[in-house]
Amino acid sequence: MVVETVQELFDFIEQSPSCFHVIDNAKKMLEKEGFEELCENKKWEIKEGGKYFVTRNLSSIIAFKVPSKEFKSFHIVASHSDSPTFKIKDNPEQSVKGKYVQLNTERYGGMIYSTWFDRPLSVAGRALVKTEKGVETKLVNIDRDLLVIPNLAIHMDRNANDGMKYNPQVNLLPLFGDAAAKDSFDQLVAQACGVAEEDIISSDLYLYNRVKPVVWGAHNEYLSCAKLDDLECAFSSLKAFVKSGNEETVSVCAVFDNEEVGSGTKQGADSTFLYDILHRINMNLGRSEEDYYTAVASSFMLSADNAHALHPNHPAISDPTNQVFLNEGIVIKHNANQKYTTDAVSAALFQSMCKEHQVPYQNFVNRSDIAGGSTLGNISNSHVSLNSVDIGVPQLAMHSSYETAGVVDLGYMICGMEAFYNCAVVAERDGSYEIH
Repeated sequence: MVVETVQELFDFIEQSPSCFHVIDNAKKMLEKEGFEELCENKKWEIKEGGKYFVTRNLSSIIAFKVPSKEFKSFHIVASHSDSPTFKIKDNPEQSVKGKYVQLNTERYGGMIYSTWFDRPLSVAGRALVKTEKGVETKLVNIDRDLLVIPNLAIHMDRNANDGMKYNPQVNLLPLFGDAAAKDSFDQLVAQACGVAEEDIISSDLYLYNRVKPVVWGAHNEYLSCAKLDDLECAFSSLKAFVKSGNEETVSVCAVFDNEEVGSGTKQGADSTFLYDILHRINMNLGRSEEDYYTAVASSFMLSADNAHALHPNHPAISDPTNQVFLNEGIVIKHNANQKYTTDAVSAALFQSMCKEHQVPYQNFVNRSDIAGGSTLGNISNSHVSLNSVDIGVPQLAMHSSYETAGVVDLGYMICGMEAFYNCAVVAERDGSYEIH
């Protein structure tokens, strides 16, 4: 079972070379389970017992299941579809001495630059093409080894192993081909999306790492793959969501784009997307505005974004009393300044669910002299205020182009999310909650 689930994760990630492909794959998973697609620009007719999903920008998705009786709350798991990478600029081809052709790129998110060197890369994303009536989106994946960012030889930089300061405009441009490659990139994009080159109007295209995922270790206890942050959580939430639920809650699975650049887009966690969907669910079921606010007051969110495990080469970087290890359970993330949204209430509720279902968990806190990042929970709470806990799968090499996690933690995360969806939290009053 563990092997099968890991292979499903690998298949999901390999079929998701861009945030747009992530959402396309999520749609396919949901449609296979009988979910109906709704459009934001059309009127909805949703029914008790129905299963639905909505996309925005084709890079974010919110799916939900309506119980067959009047609900008391929303149970939401949120993750993200994007990963740090390089975006292809317009007019990308750049000639070097008439002998090489590079592609001009700019960085997206905060990546570890050195992990992008000397490995097979390609390009994926979307293209907007003209039609008789306007424009439509086509997914693009040039599904072959196409590019490499070559390192500079040690003979030409004897200080390379002493630390390198990379200039993204100089050191990080991928090599596309020799002189004969000139003026062929747009042709490849057109072929990949099945249209004529002149029909492409604009595009959002990104580099992706084509190194295959692997399971490894003395006892096959580790896995390495591109985009584990955060497609491991997105995959886990979808797996748990489709087979779990509670008749007192609306189960919600949200995968947002643009977390790696602050979430401040129309499709990010800092948009109105979540509020809009929850509000329309409430309204379409004939419930009052008051009903909406009472439901939100009892609602709960798992903000799911992978977490830092203790690094074997750098153990001193971790907090001295809250240390996290691969294959030892779901990580609950804490921060005094609320970079993570976890507090005593949300931690207690989620820990109670995990204990009830024998799902192991660990607590993560940064060293007090190391600033941590933020994630989805506290950002989305500025639009829909509810109890929220930040969780993740422990991993190494976060924001590398090739990351590492524990094999059994994938199963722990899916089980923990199932436990969450299968229960209901009811606020008796502020500070007092029942778990049904």
